[in-house]
Amino acid sequence: MVGEDVSAAKPAPSHNKALPPVLLALTLTTGLIDAASYLGLGHVFTANMTGNIVLLGFGLANAGGLPVLAPLISLGAFLFGAAIGGRLGIGIAEKHERVLLIGVAGEVVLLAFAAVVAYAIHVQVGSTSAYTIIALVALAMGLRNAIVRKLAVPDMTTTVLTMTLTGLAADAAAAPSRIGMSPRRLSVVAAMLIGATIGGLLEKQSLGLPLTVAAAVGATSFGTYLLSRARRATKPSI
Repeated sequence: MVGEDVSAAKPAPSHNKALPPVLLALTLTTGLIDAASYLGLGHVFTANMTGNIVLLGFGLANAGGLPVLAPLISLGAFLFGAAIGGRLGIGIAEKHERVLLIGVAGEVVLLAFAAVVAYAIHVQVGSTSAYTIIALVALAMGLRNAIVRKLAVPDMTTTVLTMTLTGLAADAAAAPSRIGMSPRRLSVVAAMLIGATIGGLLEKQSLGLPLTVAAAVGATSFGTYLLSRARRATKPSI
């Protein structure tokens, strides 16, 4: 179950070319994160809020034995994180790198903390420890989503694919000669699919494992981004 948040925010054009690799890595971590939460924490999403709202509706209808409290906690934490990210994102066109650094760093810390809880405690669905992990991860995802929305890099929301898939199919139908000519869209779909597959495999071993990998991927991708920008800044102009 996926949905799309279409942003009206203006992007930071001078930086967009450097951002897609970071956002692609974060898209992969979305698959890892939702695999951990949905499979390991009792059928709740912590990144995909459209799916979470639908699951909440099922829970309220007492259908399928789905929970109510877990998606409510996830939604509340996500909104709180989004509010923080929205505040950080004020004037992002002028200070996008600092905002992105704070956002990714905050996400990595929250995911790492969630992983520590998962490793330290035998987490059971419906327990306080499970709700704590849900809140930490959803908070991280809300923070990320608000900042990514402000950056407004086309086709790279990092958590939802509905409009990306719609664009692939609609553009292919309108111009058949362009089928296969959307590498960014295809890479985003592949990244989330790969992340979910790996997350599903890792969650079988340990709930903390996909969360740890997600934190590591986020930190590594942004560290690589900063290093590449530093090299370009120090490269002598010809």
